[in-house]
Amino acid sequence: MGFQKQSVKTKIEFIKTTGMKTKLFFLLIVLFTITRVNAQQFITKAVIEYEVKTNLKKNMGGGSFLDMIDNLPKYKTAYYNFTFANNKSIYKFDYWSDDSKRIPDWWKKNDEENIWYCDYGTGKLDMQKNIDGNDLNIADTIPKLKWKITNENRIIAGFNCRKAVTIIFDSVYVFAFYTDEIVISGGPCSINGLPGMILGVTVPRLYTSWIATKVMVNSVDEKIIKPVSAKKNYDLNFLKTTIIDREKDWYSDDASQNDEIRQQKARFLWQTLL
Repeated sequence: MGFQKQSVKTKIEFIKTTGMKTKLFFLLIVLFTITRVNAQQFITKAVIEYEVKTNLKKNMGGGSFLDMIDNLPKYKTAYYNFTFANNKSIYKFDYWSDDSKRIPDWWKKNDEENIWYCDYGTGKLDMQKNIDGNDLNIADTIPKLKWKITNENRIIAGFNCRKAVTIIFDSVYVFAFYTDEIVISGGPCSINGLPGMILGVTVPRLYTSWIATKVMVNSVDEKIIKPVSAKKNYDLNFLKTTIIDREKDWYSDDASQNDEIRQQKARFLWQTLL
């Protein structure tokens, strides 16, 4: 009888202990979930650094033009900062990689001068684009992109991101990865429109990728999030017309190069309007 009583007591204690462990386990899950939710809601302002890499030879089509420039790296790699707060953002150049410093200054000027400002609440887009050494200011609406969200996932800068696909300029595919842990529907350049922040982009026809390297949530300088002041603003249609007019002077005496010239014109137009 004593043994049976002790056995029953042991079973009761085991059940109690197991029940407590189960409750503790579920409590930890709830606390973890709450912590994750709070973390997602917390990132409403930050500075995101992007590595922007372009394959120079493929983007420029190769040929004698690139052969004339000595010691040219395979990739042009720049780092940009996307600063956002209060559903507004500014995206602009920060610095070059060591290899890219070998690229001629005149070739890098556009990258250094271009600036994008977005107000996602009002849908306003302000851009500064450097064309032939001159800054052209654009005031228009943020382009609306139609995305198809997939089930593919990837970790970028420590954030779980989901893949989405869209088409711009009628035929150019854009592959993006976004996270809903950063609560702004933005991305590098004028790429936007997903339910969260875009941390990775690839545009194969431009031979270019944008990948976030880090997200900094401290010491965000909100004062810099504003449009570039300009005496006169133009719209995106004016910018497109300006580029097309400029490209009329692009030609080749070699008829076999005509198709490549057309592709270079298209890439330059897409890059400028992006």
